[in-house]
Parts: sequence; structure tokens; C-alpha cells
Amino acid sequence: MAELKTKKNDQSVEEFLSKVSDESRRQDCFTVLSLMKAITKVEPKMWGAGIVGFGTYQYKYASGQEGEWPIIGFSPRKQDLTLYLMSGFEKSPDLMKKLGKHKTGKSCLYIKKIEDIDLKILKKLIEQSVKSMSKKRTS
Repeated sequence: MAELKTKKNDQSVEEFLSKVSDESRRQDCFTVLSLMKAITKVEPKMWGAGIVGFGTYQYKYASGQEGEWPIIGFSPRKQDLTLYLMSGFEKSPDLMKKLGKHKTGKSCLYIKKIEDIDLKILKKLIEQSVKSMSKKRTS
């Protein structure tokens, strides 16, 4: 079985985010960083070369593959600012309707810019995800 390439490392989160070329995206990243840091009360760590994560949990798929992943995180992708809310969105349809302009994947929230969404709603979604995932937390 292939080893997971995206692992927690000691790369500087602030250095990584400071290199985001689009100024607006960079500022959005620091806003999300501050929000997630306040909610988790955990120092962020880099995961691979492009994901900022908070805390960790162990997972194991039915296939037998297992690994470690952040309980919450984000990445300044070229197309969107991607937030990893590992508990998913199925339990929060009302909040999702109020969030603003966004797209979702199974556990990914894609936003173009922070001004497109309601930060109070985002905070609630992050809090719910952290609470749900904290039951699985290993650090």
C-alpha cells in the first residue's frame, strides 16, 4: 500500500502563507489562520507543502489504509481557498444555506474570497467540525 505523502512537518506556517502571491488571498489565509487558531487553541502545523492543519486524528478506511490527518485545516489553492472541515456538511444544512457563495466536496469547503461568506457562520461550522472531530483527536 502506498505511503501517504501529505504528512505533518516543521515548515513555517507564517513563511508559507507570506509567500501566497495574491495579496487578497494571503489576507484571507491569515484571517482563516486566526479564526482556526482561536477555535482549536492549537498551534498550526504544515502538512505536506501546502496545507495548514490544526491537531491530528487517526483514520482507517475499510480498505485497511490508515493514517493521520489534521482535525481541521486549509490551503490557499490557486482556484479557491480550500477549508478542510473533516466532519463534513450533512449535519449543517441550515448553516450552509446562510454561509454565502461557496462550493463543497465531501469535507472540503471552497471559497473564492472571505468577503463572499458570512464569517460568523463560518466560525460556527468550524466549531461544529472541531467538536465532532475532537472525539477522534490524537493531538
